[in-house]
Amino acid sequence: MANATQFLRGVPASPGVCFGKAFLLDSEEITIPRRHITAEQIPQEIARFEEALIHTRQEILEIQHRIARELDVEHAEIFNAHLLVLEDRALIEEVITKLKSEQLTVECVFFDVLKRYIRAFSRVEDEYLRERTSDVEDVGKRILRQLLGQRRRSLADLHEPVVIVAYDLSPSDTATMHRDHVMGFATDIGGRTSHTAIMAKSLEIPAVVGLEDVTQRVKSDDWLIIDGTTGVVIVNPDEATRKTYDELRTRLQAIDQTLLQLKDLPAQTPDGRRIQLAANIELPDEVPSVLAHGGEGIGLYRTEFFYLNRQDLPTEDEQFEAYRRVAQAVAPHPVVIRTLDLGGDKFTSSLKMPHEMNPFLGWRAVRFCLARPDIFKIQLRAILRASTYGAVKMMYPLISGVEEVRQANQLLEEAKDELRTHGIPYNAEMEVGAMIEVPSAALTCDIIAREVRFFSIGTNDLIQYALAVDRVNEKIAYLYEPAHPAVLRLVKTVVDAARAANIWVGMCGEMAGEPAMALLLLGLGLDEFSTSPVNIPKIKQVVRSVAMPQAQALAQQALALRTAKEVEDFAAAQLRRLVKELP
Repeated sequence: MANATQFLRGVPASPGVCFGKAFLLDSEEITIPRRHITAEQIPQEIARFEEALIHTRQEILEIQHRIARELDVEHAEIFNAHLLVLEDRALIEEVITKLKSEQLTVECVFFDVLKRYIRAFSRVEDEYLRERTSDVEDVGKRILRQLLGQRRRSLADLHEPVVIVAYDLSPSDTATMHRDHVMGFATDIGGRTSHTAIMAKSLEIPAVVGLEDVTQRVKSDDWLIIDGTTGVVIVNPDEATRKTYDELRTRLQAIDQTLLQLKDLPAQTPDGRRIQLAANIELPDEVPSVLAHGGEGIGLYRTEFFYLNRQDLPTEDEQFEAYRRVAQAVAPHPVVIRTLDLGGDKFTSSLKMPHEMNPFLGWRAVRFCLARPDIFKIQLRAILRASTYGAVKMMYPLISGVEEVRQANQLLEEAKDELRTHGIPYNAEMEVGAMIEVPSAALTCDIIAREVRFFSIGTNDLIQYALAVDRVNEKIAYLYEPAHPAVLRLVKTVVDAARAANIWVGMCGEMAGEPAMALLLLGLGLDEFSTSPVNIPKIKQVVRSVAMPQAQALAQQALALRTAKEVEDFAAAQLRRLVKELP
């Protein structure tokens, strides 16, 4: 009898649709035989432990070097945390001490110590340390396999296309994936911004995470559909369901190919209004995808990823090299670098940021930077140095009032003075802007506009602050409404203030990548849309399909509507009527 079809819903981590046979990765626990040893055998056990550490280190270094060649140095640096575990003297000394006192084989002792470490890491409040749990567990399993003489099957060894199913995927798992043999993956845990999600997107592998119990529901001989766009996994789909998704995949691929034909065409309305279409990135190696999708530069370069998953702070030279590389890669198009936006949901233990009851309303972004000018000015100098290598612009995140802009600009002037003193060149005319993502900034943007050269509207935060809704709380997700009349009115306020001050205004939130909302935003007067690279062709199609008077009339009609549902329905209907070749 055929296995029954199951529909599972999780978190969409990497877009796309695939269909393939399930491969359960490491679903069984490593079994450790509990065996006593004599005092005379202790030196031999210590030697085995040291040898296992050496072999594990070599194994990780080989993966790191290969990933540096095939992907990028930033991806390879993920494994620095693994190497630090191997060099943890406290862990090593504890294993040796317990080995001598308990006289058990070293794998038994190490397993006990490892479990204690994992429990301790998983309970701490520091988010960075909690995320290191998977690193400790991954390295621990590698050491145990060395001690037990076992070899784990690597994803790099697969010789047929499969869909990976796992409780979690470590960075080393996703780093060894190859598109020819790994069609997609599904995991019990994980989030949109994890290392695995970033790597899956880079490799364009469909992925769904946060499924809670997919490893319990799926067997190795099951067939899966992974819909990484909507976060759905279908186990053993029936013929009708499979046919539906085959048709969907074919249709999406055809639409993508049609839209990619717009790559070298301008984002220009039929009546000649030119729009800047840019991309949001986190890592320099995302630039090829931006260019492949027809992006005209970078509208949001998130820089806090330099600070995460490491024990030290990035140097000025390290940041300068990354910024320079991106600026040169997209030249003559611009790159807008957002200054450090730590806090909220992004923490690093090296800075000892305090635990806060409401981190999204706390010590984060520009507030943190103004409190730590020593760290902030290192970044400012790096950005200024890179400004001579392309059309580099810079913007401050989470501005709540004009005082913060003035304080940040004062530190920027100090950074310029320091570079001049040392004879280091920079672009004295580099544009500096403010992100408008706090209601107080939106309502006083006419004042802020006098201090900056541009605005970038960050709708992800602006929506949650304006509507008092935690955007990561599933219980009130229905209240997170980009089409809410209050949000549209705030956007209009910002655009009007920018027009009055003769500065340009863009949007880098998720709202800018939604075709139906883009139709209204075009009419409201945005100069720039910045979104994920894969969304760029869709937004370009919208821009090229609607003349400005028509878009402006639609925006005015939307502003007169009373509810988010009315706005959504209206925008969707107009999109279907006016824009062809969209899913």
